[in-house]
Amino acid sequence: MQQKIDLTVVIPNYNSPFTNKTMQGVLDNAGCEVEVVVNVEEKWPEPLIEDGRVHYIHHSAPIGMRAGINACVALAKGKYIMKLDDHCLVSKDFGKILIDSHTADNVVQVPRRYALDAENWKIEERTDRKYPVDYMSLCYPQLGKQHDDGFHGIEWRQRREDRKDSKYDVDDLPTFQGSCYFMTRSHFVDFLGGLHEEGYGQFSQEAQEISLKTWLGGGAVKVNKKTNYSHLHKGNRYGRFYKMPGGTVEGSNWSSIHWINDEEPNMKYPFRWFINEKFPGMPEWTPDWEQKLRDSGQIKL
Repeated sequence: MQQKIDLTVVIPNYNSPFTNKTMQGVLDNAGCEVEVVVNVEEKWPEPLIEDGRVHYIHHSAPIGMRAGINACVALAKGKYIMKLDDHCLVSKDFGKILIDSHTADNVVQVPRRYALDAENWKIEERTDRKYPVDYMSLCYPQLGKQHDDGFHGIEWRQRREDRKDSKYDVDDLPTFQGSCYFMTRSHFVDFLGGLHEEGYGQFSQEAQEISLKTWLGGGAVKVNKKTNYSHLHKGNRYGRFYKMPGGTVEGSNWSSIHWINDEEPNMKYPFRWFINEKFPGMPEWTPDWEQKLRDSGQIKL
């Protein structure tokens, strides 16, 4: 009799030296019946973990991050799926906690995030106040702070400080970093329709597509502070593991125009609802944001 799988963790992999540690942490700490599906873009992880709960996809040539995630989910047997970067440490019983906290099919959860000390494979010890990252806001476009004018998640530290009470342990979250997210498989497949490449390209705006489509489609995105993961900030020391194809800037720019102008079909709420009513007071979004974007020519309405 085939064993019931509660959670499928999907990992898009591109030559990360930390893939095996990431996978082993998932297997050891899920707290539920778990499987791991890895899309290997180029070099196989070494040594190869041979475990009946681990499944690999290896194409003849790289297919890109979004397509790789979709391919993993297509094989998933779990009711729930969690996407995880190939350089992350997960906390004890993360899967059980996320499943027990899940209230509806149209919800996306994101664990509390720390920085990873990859050499010692533990949460990085820091003296600044950046971590834990509980909340991210959506940046206002065209501020000249990014390499493009698109949407990006930016740390919202003040909201973290204002909502420390335990009643906010599972709390509304505008957007997130795409390194880790959790939802039902049916939400990913049937509502989101998987991750799309049209407009976005192969790599950029993963979190923005998921969060905005979920919120404006009548669902919710939540941070879950009862569990956590640690993500490696690769920087100059490690460089990028996942090779980013061309079109990232164009995809980010396209995304902001697409959502601001309510071009996504079948949404229950307009974009202005997200800014003005659901998350009023997000940093950088002044009361005259619509007029400023009209003046810039970004808003067509």
